[in-house]
Amino acid sequence: MRRNLLGPSVWLDHSNLENQYFSSAAHTVYHAPVIRRLYFHNFRCLENFELPISGQSSALLIGKNGSGKTTVGLALEILQKIARGTNRISDLIQPKDFACGRTDVPIRFQIEVELGGKVYSYDIAFELPKDFKELRVLEEKLAVDGLSVYSREVAQVHLAKTSKEKEAKFLIDWHMVALPIIQEYSTTHPLSVFKTWLSRMLILRPTPTLILGESNTETLQPNTPVTNFAAWFSGLLALEPAAYTKIDEYLKQLMPDLKDIKNPTIGKDSRSLTVQFSNKQGSLSIPFEDLSDGEKCFMICALVLVANEVSGPVLCFWDEPDNYLAPSEVGHFVIGLRKAFQSGGQFVATSHNPETIRRFSERNTLVLHRNSHLEPTIVRPLSELKVSGDLVSALLRGDV
Repeated sequence: MRRNLLGPSVWLDHSNLENQYFSSAAHTVYHAPVIRRLYFHNFRCLENFELPISGQSSALLIGKNGSGKTTVGLALEILQKIARGTNRISDLIQPKDFACGRTDVPIRFQIEVELGGKVYSYDIAFELPKDFKELRVLEEKLAVDGLSVYSREVAQVHLAKTSKEKEAKFLIDWHMVALPIIQEYSTTHPLSVFKTWLSRMLILRPTPTLILGESNTETLQPNTPVTNFAAWFSGLLALEPAAYTKIDEYLKQLMPDLKDIKNPTIGKDSRSLTVQFSNKQGSLSIPFEDLSDGEKCFMICALVLVANEVSGPVLCFWDEPDNYLAPSEVGHFVIGLRKAFQSGGQFVATSHNPETIRRFSERNTLVLHRNSHLEPTIVRPLSELKVSGDLVSALLRGDV
């Protein structure tokens, strides 16, 4: 990750389940979901692709393998990396990412999000001019409620004038993204608010076997495989110690014999998670890395719920959260996530699991489809498709 600053330092049936678990919506005041628009163009299989999740606290992406579900997460991950400080384009995107090798059309990412009653719009486009080996930024801009914070065309960055700042222009290496480089003067500055939210998006594709219990730092930014789980655990509890109670309450619903999670210091700067279980027969301490893959996913879910409450609202994109779970565990797991995001933030999942699919309604199930690898992904809400009989049965028959 590079942080080179070129230029001046600038400050700146399904309805029954839906009714059973979410019928209280009419009696509860909810925060508006944060994403208003999410658009990707010419990125892998996503061409002129808009994910229709505005107004949804949770959504499920379904479709055959190769339909583009994971690609949506990869596109979000690029935006997340930008906010977390990755500014060199070659560390974000490659020429192979152009849809069907169409380098004559820019790759574009657009996200519009409502934060604190204001609408933040970020747009960035990458191009690969003839004879170039590395992509460059064609244009980039951030606006709040329609007013520009900064705009950029190729190498020229223009900072808009505000009450505390003077209008400014400077040049930047065209192979670098401006968002991580422009410095804000306070945590309430629009750049800081937007970057903080974008960096705290949870883009998860856990690899439980690689998740250990040791950490030597704290973070509010889990990586995609969640191999820094222990640092994330430490960071959330450092931000809000009372969050442990929520973690404990959630996990004891799934593991009734759970007694405690300890994170003692084992060296000058290191900690190691240990999970304690107990019942009438006695007690047992297990190093975190020795938990089963499914139990580690329970732990991840607990941190997702806490993160949305203490450092959110966040967007959580979880690629196949039901992996590693027993069929009897999936329902409680998915419903817990859906309910937690009703009060703010958004939860987006992908799945092939019938138990997960049954926990979403046709209103918030999105079907991704492409006829071949030479065609782009098409997305449609399930409510717009004609499905004969039970959805899961139709999926098994290949009728969706």
